[in-house]
Amino acid sequence: MSLQPLTAVNCGSLLQPGCSLLQLDGDIFLFGQKGWPKRSCPTGVFGVRLKHGELKLRPISFSNDSCYLPPLRCPAVTRLEPHDGHPEGYLIHGGRTPNNEISSSLYLLTLDSRGCNRKVTLRCQERELVGEQPGPRYGHTLSMVQSLGKRACVVFGGRSYMPAGERSTENWNSVVDCPPQVFIIDLEFGCCSAHTLPELTDGQSFHLALARDDCVYFLGGHTLSSDSRPPRVFCLRVDLLQGSPLLSCEHRDTGLSITSAIATRVGPSHEYIVLGGYQSETQKRMECSSVVLDDSGISIEPREAPQWTGEISHSHTWFGGSLGGGSALIGVPSEGRPAPPEAHYFYQVCFQKEEGGEGEDGNQGCSQESTDFEDSAPLEDSEELYFGREPHELEDSSEGEGDTYNEEDEEDESQTGYWVKCCLGCQVDPNTWEPYYSTELLRPAMIYCSKGEGGHWVHAQCMELTEGLLVRLSQGNGKYFCLDHGGLPRQEMTPPRQVLPLKRSPMKPQHRKGPMMPKMTPAKKRFFRRLFE
Repeated sequence: MSLQPLTAVNCGSLLQPGCSLLQLDGDIFLFGQKGWPKRSCPTGVFGVRLKHGELKLRPISFSNDSCYLPPLRCPAVTRLEPHDGHPEGYLIHGGRTPNNEISSSLYLLTLDSRGCNRKVTLRCQERELVGEQPGPRYGHTLSMVQSLGKRACVVFGGRSYMPAGERSTENWNSVVDCPPQVFIIDLEFGCCSAHTLPELTDGQSFHLALARDDCVYFLGGHTLSSDSRPPRVFCLRVDLLQGSPLLSCEHRDTGLSITSAIATRVGPSHEYIVLGGYQSETQKRMECSSVVLDDSGISIEPREAPQWTGEISHSHTWFGGSLGGGSALIGVPSEGRPAPPEAHYFYQVCFQKEEGGEGEDGNQGCSQESTDFEDSAPLEDSEELYFGREPHELEDSSEGEGDTYNEEDEEDESQTGYWVKCCLGCQVDPNTWEPYYSTELLRPAMIYCSKGEGGHWVHAQCMELTEGLLVRLSQGNGKYFCLDHGGLPRQEMTPPRQVLPLKRSPMKPQHRKGPMMPKMTPAKKRFFRRLFE
């Protein structure tokens, strides 16, 4: 195992307690913050990139048919494996917004497309539910179970505001544990059913839920009524029978006394490492545990913990999430006088596995409840130039992370389409290429052709563009076409002609008469003068 410190590059304030980390198509996404004020990213979803000890974020755009996904903290999140032609995705239920509003909606988050320059577009759809629906809550869990060829969601626990009849001015923002009911959601039809089991007598929040086949294991959790974290494990078995599901529950007192912990999956089997969390309101849990789910049930064994740093050991709070593959992200608030420039210290914890497969975090634990709902600070704009790209493509670009390109990128660019998508007469050889323009750094300059199937990149050298024209194109927002699409290297918009305003002098009448003055005798003039004096 290893504990590696991370440097948050202009994004330390965007990671707050209560955020969620998701893994889709090999990428990691941060969810749960307000959007990027200076860019067109109101969704609060960011791509996470860890490289050379640096933590970087980039905004993620959504498809046009997506619904609005509010920034939710401490929601219930579970992973959806590909099933019957449906792609992988995540279900997000409930959560608390930065405005202290508690949600009861269910969202489905999937990958929509992956375009040029590894640009990721997500799709978010709100699922309509009918029947006995779970009310607004946060700090609960959402799990997927499979039984008899069917699959369903299991919702349990959480906190919410007091019922409307019990709320007053003094306790308007007071929260209580939700009733200890288990909700089963049929994803195909959106039908919900509520079930009450005698073993579940108290509500609990910020617990862990690990699922395998038709069983869900609830570990730890906090109960507000007794202010306790009992070391217990509930094994919930769900049989998805025709008509109505059948539920049974077993109780064990050999679990973990823990809340707000992180569970990261190790390897392809159902083995998890549980770390982080709290033993009490004022004491963090510094130990780690190995949890294995198999045919015989659940087994919990202590696991050697990393050598925590002084910042982690002396901090009062910490938070984080699973990065997949047996690793986790941990953040602790920075303390001291004078105040450090960064709001948090971040660390990556990696647990080695002999069969080092890329495990997937099947059920992600809820993060610590957040009490800081201030607006997130924006990230700094990149100075990287992308010739001829649309404004929204430039803002969401995954390469806008620095002033230079790093050739030691972890992804093979020969497989990402950088060299293969060009015009038919491309003469650029990646093995013998040399800088052609003075503005190029470590790879040839390219412009984006807007025609074809979704557009494609074309080398500026193949377009026979002069360097002055290349720089001029980089300063505009027009659409450019390659030689194979339209025969023109670019489509320029005619600049508006500056027309000087005409000086219009007032027209003079041909025969202008002076003001009409009545004729008065000298006697009348003297009379009016004395009258007004």
